[in-house]
Formats: sequence, structure tokens, C-alpha cells
Amino acid sequence: MAVEVHPLSVVEPGAQLGENVKIGPFCRVGPLVKLGDGVVLRSHVCVDGATTVGPRCEIWPFASVGTKTQDLKYVGGDPRLSVGADTVIRECATVSCATAPDGETRVGNRCLIMAYCHVAHDCVVGDGVIMSNNATLAGHVHVGENAVIGGMAGVHQFVHIGAMCMVGGCTKLVKDVPPYMMVDGDPAKIFGPNKIGLERRGVPPETRQALRDAFKILWHSNLLVEPALAKIEADLPPSPELANFVSFVRSSERGIIR
Repeated sequence: MAVEVHPLSVVEPGAQLGENVKIGPFCRVGPLVKLGDGVVLRSHVCVDGATTVGPRCEIWPFASVGTKTQDLKYVGGDPRLSVGADTVIRECATVSCATAPDGETRVGNRCLIMAYCHVAHDCVVGDGVIMSNNATLAGHVHVGENAVIGGMAGVHQFVHIGAMCMVGGCTKLVKDVPPYMMVDGDPAKIFGPNKIGLERRGVPPETRQALRDAFKILWHSNLLVEPALAKIEADLPPSPELANFVSFVRSSERGIIR
């Protein structure tokens, strides 16, 4: 099928459109934009900047994707935004390009960014992430694959959220959240492993139990972080998930929620 561009939309010279792209009415596509095969812009969508949108993405009305960062340190150039394949960006969401001329904001494959969400400059959002309505990421936030961020949650700049985490609605995050955990509240509190998420992703029962034990050691044994990690490594059966958990905590620069 040929590219379909509604006559009431503007595609600037230089924009690259893949096969079967469909652009509805009142959209604008900037001159540095690359839209992959099968991308759909429903209507009233702005895609600008040095933005690449992967195949089969769907962007809904009034979303603003790849526009200039809101960071006051922006000095010009063409910072990038990359959106992976099969990602859906719903109504009025905003996804910013990076700040520095050689920087990049990245959103992975198969993500769902619901209405009114914000992904700020230089964020890295992994594959399969779900952001519920009005969830917001400040600059330089990292979100691991298959994490779920509840509605109206606010994430401070430079915070890292591990893979398969569940972040409750209206949660305020100012520290890192280790992978596979559930976190909720203001101040935020870790409530244990994301049991349902781990089951749905096929994590074996023995690994789920080890993560529960790791949670108890790290948060309820009164040990400092490094001794707690050493005990986890010594006492619990090894697995890729447990190794990822320990590595995340050990490398955290902001510190984890305690």
C-alpha cells in the first residue's frame, strides 16, 4: 500500500516516510523525522526534531513527539529521539528529544504510553514498559523492560527503575527502585517482589522465592547494603534475575529506596 497523507496535514521536505504510513488530518511531520513502515498518526499529531519512529507505531491525537526539550540547558543542535517498534503513544502525551546536540532520548519496543504522560529529555525507557495516564518521567530517568508505572506517578531526574517493577499510582520516586519490586506511596516504600508480574513473565517459582528472600534480607534484616548483598549472594540460589537485582543495587548512584 502507498503512503497516505491527509491533505490537511503538513509533511516537511526532508522527512522520510516508510511503506504503508498513514497520516491523518492536522498533523505535522518535521524535516528530520523518520517514520518506519506502517506508522499511523491518527490526527493532530506533531512529530518533530531528529526523531525516528519505529515500524507499526501508533500515535494518537494531540501527542507531541520529538519536540524541543524543556531543559533550559539546551544550546541548539539536533538532539535525537528514538522510538522502538510497535509502541503506542496515546492522547496528549509528550516525549522530548535529548538536551545535548549528541544526546538521545530512547523509548523501546512494544511500549504503551497512555494519555498525558511525559517522557523528558535523555530518558531511556526499556521494551514493554507501560506508563499509565499522567505518569511523568523527569530528565535522564532509566526504566527497565516490562516495568509498569501507575497513573500520576512522578519520577525525579536521574532515578533508575529496574526491570518488571510495579510503581503504584501517585507514587513519588526520588531514589532508585531495584528490579522486580513493587513500590508505592509518598514517601515511597518497597512492598516486596512484583509477584503477578513475575508469574506472567514466566519467572520460575524458585527464583520468585529467592527474590522474596532477597527482599527480606535487604529491607528487613537491619544490615547495611553491602553486607546484605553479600549475604544474598552467599545464601540464595543463583539465577540471572538475582544477579541482576544485586548488580542494580550495587551500582546505584542515587541509592535505593530504603
